[in-house]
Amino acid sequence: MDGAEKARRRPTITDVARLAGVSPQTVSRYLRFGGGLKPATLHRVEGAIRELDYRPNLVARSMRTRKTGRLAILMPAMAFNPSRILAGASATAHAAGYFVDSVGAAGGIRARTERLLDLADSGQFEGVLSLAPVLPSTRNGLRQRANVVISADFDDGMRGIGELADATPVVHLIEHLAALGHSRFLHVAGDSRFASAQARRQSYLDTVERLGLESVGVFDGDWSGESGMEAIRSLPTRARPTAVIAANDLVAAGVVRGARERGWDVPGDISVTGWDNVGVGQFMTPSLTTVDVDLERLGGRAMAELIAGLRNTPPETDKESLFRIVWRESTAEPPPAERPGRRR
Repeated sequence: MDGAEKARRRPTITDVARLAGVSPQTVSRYLRFGGGLKPATLHRVEGAIRELDYRPNLVARSMRTRKTGRLAILMPAMAFNPSRILAGASATAHAAGYFVDSVGAAGGIRARTERLLDLADSGQFEGVLSLAPVLPSTRNGLRQRANVVISADFDDGMRGIGELADATPVVHLIEHLAALGHSRFLHVAGDSRFASAQARRQSYLDTVERLGLESVGVFDGDWSGESGMEAIRSLPTRARPTAVIAANDLVAAGVVRGARERGWDVPGDISVTGWDNVGVGQFMTPSLTTVDVDLERLGGRAMAELIAGLRNTPPETDKESLFRIVWRESTAEPPPAERPGRRR
């Protein structure tokens, strides 16, 4: 093959694998799932794809298999903002060589179910990923269709369930703060209608009891900054906690504001933690310790499951936690007088 012919030839998976020093199966795995490789391997594969300007040949695949190369992601027309989940799902689909259409579904669960069935039967899409639940009466039938995956991460009210309601990070937050010397805690809970709020509340109570710590109470809030402020305002001075576990970052911001109103320093007098790792948290004064939730990974997992079904391959197992604690300035050791063994 001369240089001109080589320049005209479309690069293949084999070319990518040879340049990256890996097997074609490893490249195929990357294209299917967009990850799951060791960092060094991932870097080499992505570098080879960029250098060769490799793109899956969707036209050839369509002619060969009569596939459209298109996937649909069905999103609820609600206040819920699935942008990060959508980004993760889309990235995984694009890495595997698919085009993605995002489709909104107005109305409730019945209308959403009908829209999902229409998409699945339209012939325009190889597969459909729904980020919202559908009618239970149709779920069993849909499970028999290899081209439909329904997110199991939200209930009918688009409230997080399943792994999104895992409260394990609360345990780790309290354990770490206790190791620093904190012994008196407060929890400002989220809306009790949410499984995630219920789970964090119970994990807080269980962990405080297990470690023999003191709880000055649980304030039942509503995810708002106002509930964080009110939780602090309502505390008797003698019941000041040394650490506050807030339901989310907005609640935590309210806690910090309420503490300042009372002349309490954060973290000098009390440490504060949040949840969600919203962008503004790192720019607060002090910057906010929080729990980062990898929603992109969540979307990528769901899309990988859909693609595995389309290709009749086992879905890749991803056991890595969605959660990561980001320790920042709002947490520190308690005041010396509050540490174990010191007189108060």
